[in-house]
Amino acid sequence: MHCPRIDRNRVVCYSEQVMKLVSWNVNGLRASLGKGLAEKVDQLAADILCLQEVKARPDQVSDLWLSSWPYRLWNPANRPGYSGVLTLSRREPINTSTGIGVPEHDLEGRVATMEFSDFYLVNCYTPNSQNELARLPYRMEWDVAFLHYVSQLTQQKPVIFCGDLNVAHEEIDIARPDTNHFSAGFSDEERAGFSKLLDAGFVDTYRSLHPAQKDAYTWWSFRGSARARNVGWRIDYFCVSRCLMPRVTNAAIFPEIEGSDHCPILLELCNA
Repeated sequence: MHCPRIDRNRVVCYSEQVMKLVSWNVNGLRASLGKGLAEKVDQLAADILCLQEVKARPDQVSDLWLSSWPYRLWNPANRPGYSGVLTLSRREPINTSTGIGVPEHDLEGRVATMEFSDFYLVNCYTPNSQNELARLPYRMEWDVAFLHYVSQLTQQKPVIFCGDLNVAHEEIDIARPDTNHFSAGFSDEERAGFSKLLDAGFVDTYRSLHPAQKDAYTWWSFRGSARARNVGWRIDYFCVSRCLMPRVTNAAIFPEIEGSDHCPILLELCNA
């Protein structure tokens, strides 16, 4: 892994030097804009915004809001009204790309990558294994391909990947672990796939900074007033190459911000 040496004791970061990255599965961009998404993102003062499950193409979204973001990277799915990711940035990227280079995976609009001088930013919407784990074999193929993709990027510079990864990694990340071991997003196979990402040199920033924090979730079912009762799952993440951790000043979850069945998450990173 290509990582510059960083002395944690020498990292001094003032507020004006902090870059704020926000990730949010909006479960339909057009619907979320109608629920005040633009104003909510403005309140978070995001420098880079990674959206998943946008379910839209560029010509279906008003340019009025998008115009405030000078750099935009869309990756809609081939299938209309399905999946799709969008990355919006106030910082100019060096390069951009979509997909992970595997045609069978890239039809669903799940990855958008921006390259900056000091890191790659990968916006990801991981496939759901669906009811009764019907799509688990495909999900396992995806996990291997995605790990290969981000590992290849790290040969050049550090990587940040974020988004709805559709897995609650540990029992602390789900309200009811005992009854969900065979549910999509908490199967042994999916959890092991996430462990392999961490073993490859990545850090789950929220859990690293808040190792014992319980009841911290990013997704709730629409059924049974799950959100009101905080019966949720933490399946949205910011993960970074281990050498970037000295620059991470904050990782946060905002369950009070509504507009989707997911809530936004934040990563604050000291500029290099």
